[in-house]
Amino acid sequence: MFTLQCHTGGIAATNGYLITLGDRHLVVDAPEGMAAWVEHLGVTPEALWLTHQHFDHCQDAAALVQRFECPLVAFSDYSRDLTLESLLGLTTGLPFSVPPFQVTHHASESEPLEALGHFWQVLHIPGHSLDSLCFYQPEGHLLLGGDVLFRDGVGRTDFPGGSWSQLLHGIETKILPLPDETCLWPGHGPETTVGRERTQNPLLQ
Repeated sequence: MFTLQCHTGGIAATNGYLITLGDRHLVVDAPEGMAAWVEHLGVTPEALWLTHQHFDHCQDAAALVQRFECPLVAFSDYSRDLTLESLLGLTTGLPFSVPPFQVTHHASESEPLEALGHFWQVLHIPGHSLDSLCFYQPEGHLLLGGDVLFRDGVGRTDFPGGSWSQLLHGIETKILPLPDETCLWPGHGPETTVGRERTQNPLLQ
């Protein structure tokens, strides 16, 4: 049904996804190098969706919007607190900033998103970041998970705004009830399935 291609870029080896159905394309997350990669593929995305605004997931957001004139969907407006750029600067001792971008539409659990001719459910699961989202497409058994849940892991909760209890509650109530065959494409590392993580993820047992 859907075709997914992954670009992994930046110092955190962050996954950005190009989802294709027919001649329509959607980008989810914008790690470093994402704009050039999409342009090299010769496609034009109809939208950019951000799972959250940590710097490694939105470093190329402004470049994508400028290059393709596509709308940008996120939970919150651009925020230097959410990007963690000041924390990275303190850690590395080097100045760092994410190019600012304009959020076109604020995603909400109360309003499904439309892309590629299908509706997608929005799951707001804070704990890794206050604005963390997952995007679920039930007909395609597809979940774009950001940094909420990984193969054999979960998102870090030691950043500002993090909460272990919020993260686990969101995973247990919003992701684990999904069908076992749901394919989870995370913000880092390889894809997995909801069924596998429910039964084998050591942090969820």
